[in-house]
Amino acid sequence: MSGLILIVEDERDLVATLEYNLEKEGFRTRSAYTGRNALEISVADPVPDLVLLDLMLPDMSGTQVCQQLRANAKTKSIAVIMMTAKSEEVDRVVGFEVGADDYVTKPFSVRELMLRVKAVMRRKAPTEQAVVPSSYGRLRVDMEGHRVWVDDGEIVLTALEFRLLTTLIARRGRVQTRDALLLDVWGVQPGLTTRTVDTHVRRLRKKLGEAADYVQTLRGVGYRFTTELREGA
Repeated sequence: MSGLILIVEDERDLVATLEYNLEKEGFRTRSAYTGRNALEISVADPVPDLVLLDLMLPDMSGTQVCQQLRANAKTKSIAVIMMTAKSEEVDRVVGFEVGADDYVTKPFSVRELMLRVKAVMRRKAPTEQAVVPSSYGRLRVDMEGHRVWVDDGEIVLTALEFRLLTTLIARRGRVQTRDALLLDVWGVQPGLTTRTVDTHVRRLRKKLGEAADYVQTLRGVGYRFTTELREGA
């Protein structure tokens, strides 16, 4: 597997360890020790495929870095895995709310981190496209351009949110369990807390706005994309 990974971490020994292990797995690496330096490096060509982002940086928080990556058209689709010593659920939720794709807590197993990196990179790799209509009710989807519109307004989705939405649309009318979504959207075997799925669905609905009701919750089961489009809906 290949790809460019940006490591954003102020502990230089940990950076060296991650560089060694990532390069051993076939990845190219860049490193930054501050948030501002990370933002500068992230826009330099070629743009990184993934950022390993420490939450506690000396000049700004990892959440601020992630927010700025998502706000920049050039970097908004970069995958982000947050690394932090914080392990409270609220910290994980905040990480996902600002657009992180995954979250690991220190101290972590380097082997586990490598597996998570590979899982996220697999999600980014070109795959056979799901059969998604270019327009569906109030939604318009450009699969090749990774763009979505509700009515006439474009909404900005992360790569993970786009994959979640298009997976649900392609399987409209069929219930998708949380475990199925973890496997097919996140690219990992079930094992993450189901709140991971719930948090991303909540964020997706918020961005869909007037089309939020297209994503239905089946309590205790999972989610389903509606096939019952009302007139004007």
